[in-house]
Parts: sequence; C-alpha cells; structure tokens
Amino acid sequence: MDLFDYMRESEQETESPLAARLRPTTLEEVVGQQHIIGKDKLLYRAIKADKISSLIFYGPPGTGKTTLAKVIANATKSRFRQINATTAGKKDMEQVVKEAQDGRGMFGQKTILFIDEIHRFNKSQQDYLLPFVEDGTLTLIGATTENPYFEVNGALLSRSMIFELHPLETEDIMELIRRAVEDTERGMGAYDAQIGEDAARFLAEMSCGDARRALNAVELGIMTTERSTDGRIHLTMDVVRECIQKRTARYDKNGDNHYDTISAFIKSMRGSDPDAAVYYLARMLEAGEDPVFIARRIMICASEDVGNADPNAIVVAVNCSMACERIGMPESQIILSQAAEYVATAPKSNTAVESVMAARRAVRETGSLPIPGYLQDAHYKGAQGLGRGIGYQYAHDYESHYAGQPMLPEKLRGERFYVPSDNGYEKKIREHMASLTKDTRYTDPERLLPRPNSDHEE
Repeated sequence: MDLFDYMRESEQETESPLAARLRPTTLEEVVGQQHIIGKDKLLYRAIKADKISSLIFYGPPGTGKTTLAKVIANATKSRFRQINATTAGKKDMEQVVKEAQDGRGMFGQKTILFIDEIHRFNKSQQDYLLPFVEDGTLTLIGATTENPYFEVNGALLSRSMIFELHPLETEDIMELIRRAVEDTERGMGAYDAQIGEDAARFLAEMSCGDARRALNAVELGIMTTERSTDGRIHLTMDVVRECIQKRTARYDKNGDNHYDTISAFIKSMRGSDPDAAVYYLARMLEAGEDPVFIARRIMICASEDVGNADPNAIVVAVNCSMACERIGMPESQIILSQAAEYVATAPKSNTAVESVMAARRAVRETGSLPIPGYLQDAHYKGAQGLGRGIGYQYAHDYESHYAGQPMLPEKLRGERFYVPSDNGYEKKIREHMASLTKDTRYTDPERLLPRPNSDHEE
C-alpha cells in the first residue's frame, strides 16, 4: 500500500456512515445471531479454524450478513474478494476467477468470493460460478435478503451451507446504540453526546431488528442536534422520534415476507384467532398489499376451512371481494377486517377440500367410469333407443323428496366422499343425511374408509 492508497483508505473510514465504521471486525464484537455464531456452533468453530466452506447468509437488512463476511475476511488466510451483484457483471467475476486460479496455481492459496445481494444475479451469472465452486477454485459466500430457495440456483445451494440471520433483539440494538454514542475511535464518542435509556429503547424497538437503521438515526441525531447549555448533545425522546420517524414494515410483494405474512394471515383465520388475523391484515395493508389479493385469500379460506360449517362465510367473503373492487382504499380496510374476523370466528370444517381431493383421487385411480344410463342426458331424439334416461327416479315424486337411487358409477357405489363434520351447520347436515339415507356412516365416522390428508396449502 503506498501513501495515496493509505490516505484514500483513511479518508473512506472517516467519511463512511456510522453503521459502516462500527462494523465488527472479530467474532467477539458481533452482537446477536448467537443461534449460528455462539461458541458451540458450527459457524463459529469454522471461522475460528479458518475452515470455511461455501455459505449463503440469508436474512432481512441490517442483521449482519455483510458483517459476518467481513469477520471471515479478517480471520482467513485465504484471498478475500468482494463484489456486489447490483453493480457487478460477468467481467468482474472473470477477473476474480483468473486471480483465484493464479493464486491457487502459483501459491496454493484459496480465494473466498463474497457476493452481496447475490439474488440480483440472473441464472446465467449464477451458473457461471458453479464449476469454479465445484472444483474448489472459489469458496463462495453469498448474502441475500430474499429466500435463497426461491432466488439462488439449486446447484449452488446444494454446494453451500445456508444460515438464516434473524432480526436483532431490542437489547442487542441498544448495545450497538451505546457503542455508537460512546466509542471515540469508530463511533460518535468525540461529539460528547448522551442518550437516555428510554430513548435508546424506543430507537431500538422502532428499528424493527435493523441495526443499520438504528445507527443511521443516531448519527443523524448527533449531527443535527445543537449542544445544550451543559455543552453536551442530548438525544432525547423527541430527537430520536424525529430521526427514526415511521416504523418500516419488512414486506416485499414478490418476496419471502409476502408469502410468510399471507401464510400467517390464512393460518390465523383457520386457527380461529381473529386478533392475529386482523394483525397480519394490518401488516399487509401498511405495506401496500392489494386489497383484492387479500380478499381473494379470504374467499379461499371461507370455503377451505369453514365450508358448510357456516355457509354464510363464503357469502360474506365474496361480498367483501366485490365491495373492495368497487370502493377501494382506505375504506376497504374496514370491509376486509369484517370478513377476516367473520371467517376467523366461524365454526371450522375442511370437508369441502377433503371431499373434492378424495373424489379426484378416485377419478385418477378408476378413470372415466360409465355413468349410469338413467342419469345420462335424454333430451334428444333417439335417446331412449340408446337406453338414455330410462329408469330415472325423479326425487320430488318420493317421500322427503328422496328416491335413494344410486348416483355414482357402479364401481364406486357405497363410496362416501363428503362426510359432514360435527361443527356448526354441518352437524345439522349430518343429522339430516343420516335420517334421509339411513347410512350409519353419517353417525359413526369410525366406519368410514380412511382418506389421505389433502395436505392442501394456501
């Protein structure tokens, strides 16, 4: 490193954001993520022993993905190269590969390539790396905010260990805030600032587990707040509230958070928890989710998880969807709330989905069985000559409007696909069908043939 390189690096360190200056350089300085870097954990031992294999760090912003890569860079004897997938192209990767091949061939030195935002690389860019990871030319460390199982090639995933980083706990972020305010070398300690416990906790809670967001707010507060009469900068509750402003919801309409939140919303309605259902509804609305999309999921849940236990659930859900299309936001949030709460509190039955899944399984196993002749269409000339419609018993001509004539193909006669539950209105349906058909399976479900779980997911 010559004088100009030294001056350039020193200048970058002093002018870089607080979050970058405070980034830990050793494992001991890292805050949080003890589920993967605790002293008894594999990743901790691998970093300490300098025995890193290809890794994918996955988690929301500000949780330490790049930090862990930097810690590895400081701990390893391998060459360490870093690129960002938002700005790098194939030429950048070719240059790294060439350097790695030279270093391996001439000095026997390994190369670790850290790719930040690896999900931004397209399939062909990711494919380019595969043979060099395969033959050991490169050890890959990728960082992504998106679920790698959705965004990273399966071939790379199969050659990598995946570690999920969680949003930092409030206490972890408070520790980082204290470091930022007090550290005189890398933090803002030279400014002689002070932050109260309540203000620090508020800032930590409002950062939603994102350390970078909290540290940016600290830096902004110190740099823009005038000194008090005692000569110190006081980061009061009013100051930090203004610096952090609105809490940001982690939500990407095309990403992992989208699917996790809608999954939690549906499972809360299914689990009869209206409070959780309306909470996840609010998270989606705050993030700008399309109300029509939410209404569509409520309609599905109304049939899949409520069904005939409360036939009005689908009526409410459908009308909710139509009302959302006609009215729009912000009023639609009230309609969505009503529908979600109705479905969540309704008696539950999954017989609608179970019955159609069982019937489809029967169709796949038996094929297109002949429909009984008396059920076939007879509204055309010559139908009777073909035996169509002959012997059909018109239900309304019989007591209780029930003839008892078999309707299933002969091979499936006696099969029951729909068996009402004992919940809500379906209990009445079961009692009615038992009285009508005299079929004891309506009253003794143990006599039913076992049906496989539909394993239906939203």
